[in-house]
Amino acid sequence: MLPISLDTVRLFLHVLAATVWVGGQLTLAGLVPALRRLSPDAPRVVARQFSAIAWCAYGVLIATGIWNVAAVHATLRGRYRTTLLVKIAIVALSGVSAAVHGASRSPRGRALWGSLTALSALAALFVGVVLHG
Repeated sequence: MLPISLDTVRLFLHVLAATVWVGGQLTLAGLVPALRRLSPDAPRVVARQFSAIAWCAYGVLIATGIWNVAAVHATLRGRYRTTLLVKIAIVALSGVSAAVHGASRSPRGRALWGSLTALSALAALFVGVVLHG
């Protein structure tokens, strides 16, 4: 078996949190039509429950993201640095749009901000893969 290092644990926690943040949003979006058929309030109830898990995952993403940057500080130059700054901006957009989505009172606002949250989360995931190489 290959050795398990602190770097492996760091990357595992980051990927696990991204799985919850991104995958959970996609799963929830796919469940909304069925939830609406169960009850008009079901999507809101399920989304609130998911939100508690998702925000914990987002916090782990931020913490492990900082840990990732600290672990590779020697390579924070040139195109890597530019790509990292783009990822940070996209991650911030994902968090802000998720917060606005959660506070939105209109169906149109929830749809708009939820879509932006999911798209920016996917974009952050993609840019993270680009950073990892």
